[in-house]
Amino acid sequence: MAKNKIIINALVLLLIMNLFMMSCAQSSETAERPNIIFIMTDDHTIQAMSAYGSIINKTPNMDRIANAGIRFSNAFVTNSICAPSRAVILTGKYSHLNGVLDNAQRFDGSQQTFPKLLQGAGYQTAMVGKWHLKSDPTGFDYWNVLPGQGLYYNPDFIEMGERKNHEGYVTDLTTDFALDWLDRREQEKPFYLMLHHKAPHRNWMPGPDHLDLYNDQEIPIPDNFFDNYENRGTAAKTQEMSISEIMFPVYDLKILDATPTNGNDEFMLKRLERMTPEQRENFINAYKDENAAFHKANLQGDELAKWKYQRYIKDYLRCVASVDDNIGRVLDYLEKEGLTENTLIVYTSDQGFYLGEHGWFDKRFMYEESYKTPMVVSYPKSIKKGLTTEAMTMNLDIAPTLLEYAGVDVPEDMQGASLKSIMNNNGKEPSDWRQSTYYHYFEYPGVHAVKRHYGVRTKQYKLIHFYNDIDEWELYDLEKDPKEMKNLIEDETYASVKSTLMKELRELQKQYGDSIQNQSSVDVSRIP
Repeated sequence: MAKNKIIINALVLLLIMNLFMMSCAQSSETAERPNIIFIMTDDHTIQAMSAYGSIINKTPNMDRIANAGIRFSNAFVTNSICAPSRAVILTGKYSHLNGVLDNAQRFDGSQQTFPKLLQGAGYQTAMVGKWHLKSDPTGFDYWNVLPGQGLYYNPDFIEMGERKNHEGYVTDLTTDFALDWLDRREQEKPFYLMLHHKAPHRNWMPGPDHLDLYNDQEIPIPDNFFDNYENRGTAAKTQEMSISEIMFPVYDLKILDATPTNGNDEFMLKRLERMTPEQRENFINAYKDENAAFHKANLQGDELAKWKYQRYIKDYLRCVASVDDNIGRVLDYLEKEGLTENTLIVYTSDQGFYLGEHGWFDKRFMYEESYKTPMVVSYPKSIKKGLTTEAMTMNLDIAPTLLEYAGVDVPEDMQGASLKSIMNNNGKEPSDWRQSTYYHYFEYPGVHAVKRHYGVRTKQYKLIHFYNDIDEWELYDLEKDPKEMKNLIEDETYASVKSTLMKELRELQKQYGDSIQNQSSVDVSRIP
């Protein structure tokens, strides 16, 4: 009996030791997993980020992330519009699979998302800022989001289902709530924070700290600002994104003493009423002298268009400056708390934007300015400083990338590819990495009147098909024509290029399960 008792005690002791060692190993593994902060803006574009060579502004804190890690020079979106882009990022699936084709559709929060997978793997998760998916966030231990588009001044936030009003500027408040959550989180768990800013979304209301920024400067106008679209198709000619023609006097241009011409102008005046007396006085005074000079000048034609551009671009850049300042606050917090080394930081936007190119604002088109998006990533433990890669990447890749870094299995039905092998290999793409990207935009008829279209892009060429109520193709040589000013679809010297791209387009549609027969009203049987 004594011998058996000794054996039993030894086995129990061995079991306890094994459990202890397993626990230590798991704790060690958990400690090695990176914290993750995913920062996203709305409608920020590479033309307004100095790490991408901007000639119109400086973004020192966004650049801190780029300089500490890697900059993606060929990052693209699958659908250049707010809600669909966010749904793609959450699910790692194209719009036709995640159910959000346009801004009108509601995101099904019951479906698989990568924050849910991180949460299930022991990450503490939070979502703060712009959500814009109509349903409540799921997969987060804490969420505090703007209703719909949200407001710039004194916005409401919905915190865990409860709507509350907050005095202040939305970019500052979003950061306040994120930093407060970081202070309150469970210290022993790795964390995942989605920090999503409203700015610089239309109608570009600058914060109190930047109302006079660029007052004494003239921002350069893009050389194709007065594009007449003579070498393009119907879609470019019939869009409603023109700075000179579409922008509203009160809502967009802050001519605050003008007579409202539409519901948006009236809504802007109501936004002024939400401000505190001090906020309202400072905001109105910021534009008062310039507006008086504008009325006196009675500008017409090209000169009026140039004035509208200056008013638009300065307000846009002022909003970007507030975002950059607040990113600096987050980076400083991580350094102060000793979290920088083990925190993976992503900065990106939900898509690019037009800053006067082709005379436009907004996004939607597959043309470069809105198809490309900024994306920089830092993680000192495994990504070297100052890297740049030309690998073709998509917002579809964000979910599998963050899952792989967190040590979580990437579901087979996610359609993106992890970027870890690129980031951990000095920006070099694997030999089997994608050489083309696929795009599909659905929101027509709709605001800004951009036709439905899909297309393929390689590193040199782009092929686009506009469909639904038209049937037109466009082909661009991006090396010879980076600003996409001449459609080559009828140029016989590009016949072989066209044939190759048509084949690649069909392969990508098959790969991603996008059946154009279900989306198009044109006769697909006659498409080459």
